[in-house]
Amino acid sequence: MQYVLPKKALTQGAGLLASMRGGALTTGFIKWFVGKYGVNMAEAANPDIASYPTFNEFFTRPLKAGARPLAQADLISPVDGAISQFGPIRKDQIFQAKGHDYSTRALVGGDAQLAARFEDGHFATLYLSPKDYHRIHMPCDGRLTRMIYVPGDLFSVNPATAHGVPGLFARNERVVCVFESEHGPFVLTLVGATVVGSMATTWHGVVNPPRSANLREWRYDNQPIVLKQGDEMGRFLLGSTVVMLFPRGSLQFNPDWAAAKPIRMGEAMAQR
Repeated sequence: MQYVLPKKALTQGAGLLASMRGGALTTGFIKWFVGKYGVNMAEAANPDIASYPTFNEFFTRPLKAGARPLAQADLISPVDGAISQFGPIRKDQIFQAKGHDYSTRALVGGDAQLAARFEDGHFATLYLSPKDYHRIHMPCDGRLTRMIYVPGDLFSVNPATAHGVPGLFARNERVVCVFESEHGPFVLTLVGATVVGSMATTWHGVVNPPRSANLREWRYDNQPIVLKQGDEMGRFLLGSTVVMLFPRGSLQFNPDWAAAKPIRMGEAMAQR
């Protein structure tokens, strides 16, 4: 069904509605959404549903100070959500679901030189559901070097679609953020989806819209954009998925991690 749905039109419509100041209609929809998905407003910095003028402002709400303490770990989870998959990159292949792999080169928008830096490395794919906190934070300290907007489809990214659409995360629209750290490079990719109105970063603001048919790239070699572990780096306006790439080397994922396990931003992800 998703192959024939007008996904871009649905997404543009959802983006317009989510940014609309609808007064009582907006408040009523937010109340319905909170009840439908079990959103925990007690941990929001502002728990008053009626005070949010738009759905987007509710959806990207900040949390209370101290709501997500950072674990003592080399890498922490950058988001609230659930683990889709994680583990080794087999040469250049990332495991999506049974019977489905995709390449690091496809994920990063076709840059073979960038993809080669993660050959036989490690990956983690994290899914954010509608109820989750939708700001994205740094898994470790990093200096931003590049950001690449890769145009693509807008399939849903829920677990059922991940099992049914080949190369899903390398087919959908995405924003690839490339960092350098004391342990080498890493990539943090924000993957769009049906009704994900836009993706934004803290240094750029909203990356999309506008949506383009062409790949776009920004380089930051001469700009000292340095973020600390736990700092906010971006957000989704409606939910989606984060895919991270790490280079070859000793990396031990949290032994408590397992596919489909719920996670919270700040919990231990891995040690080097």
